[in-house]
Amino acid sequence: MLDGHLLVDAHVHVPVLNGVAPAWAQWARDFGDAEVLERVWGTDGIPDPAVLDALFEAEGVDVALLLCEYSPKATGYQRFEELLPLVAQNPRRFRPVANVNPHLHFPIARELERQLDQGAAALKLHPVHGGFRCDDAALYPAYAVLVERQVPLVVHCGTSSFPGSTNAYADPVLLDAVIRDFPDLDIVLAHGGRGWWYDAAAFLALSRDRVWIELSGLPPKRLPDYYARYDLPRLARKMIFGTDWPGVPGIAANARAVAGLGLSDELVALVLGGNAARLYAGVDPATRA
Repeated sequence: MLDGHLLVDAHVHVPVLNGVAPAWAQWARDFGDAEVLERVWGTDGIPDPAVLDALFEAEGVDVALLLCEYSPKATGYQRFEELLPLVAQNPRRFRPVANVNPHLHFPIARELERQLDQGAAALKLHPVHGGFRCDDAALYPAYAVLVERQVPLVVHCGTSSFPGSTNAYADPVLLDAVIRDFPDLDIVLAHGGRGWWYDAAAFLALSRDRVWIELSGLPPKRLPDYYARYDLPRLARKMIFGTDWPGVPGIAANARAVAGLGLSDELVALVLGGNAARLYAGVDPATRA
């Protein structure tokens, strides 16, 4: 808990460093806390589960969703199996998130099911780094699995500076057909339209019951500016807290900055943890073993 609120960080990266591109490691150093990075990863590049658990406990994080990514063109390989030792350290705090890439995985539904069977709480797609559009028909079998299992889809929806990225694939309009064809699928827009698409992301979240905005990579104090054309309290009902850790100095600081935006206590509770607890499997403390 953080200041009496359930705190869920829905967007955390903890890869084994020998699998990621040099640009990823440089990003973590540029935007994160160097001392913290050294404690978590050490000299061998393998994250220490106990150190990570203690760090997130100190930050007040009840649940962290750990992301993997198969994007060799941009960020490298952050394999799903690398998350499992972290989850084993504290299954109540850490939940893995699946990732597939239609250029690498076939049949794609089988690979998704394999990761879901190992406890994945969602599927994250990274079209910008993976080099594909989310309305590609090759992904439709995966979407059908998500609907069947009532698992949400998280999509990177924002610009990226990593070499090899294709920023055009982050456009929320590319999800229009997916929203139409899978009306029972919850879709989370990670990074909330960062860069060129804040208005599009906000419009989708407010006009579609199952579309959500996730705040990773967005300085909380800038949210009123990014979504200036929209009523922030109304939009906050569709927001999910996330940081893009380790690319932030501190999780608790970001959460408290959200709480400092002048939203009601009810809305702060929804953003910091309530919406995530409703959406992601195994996150709600009332249902976790």
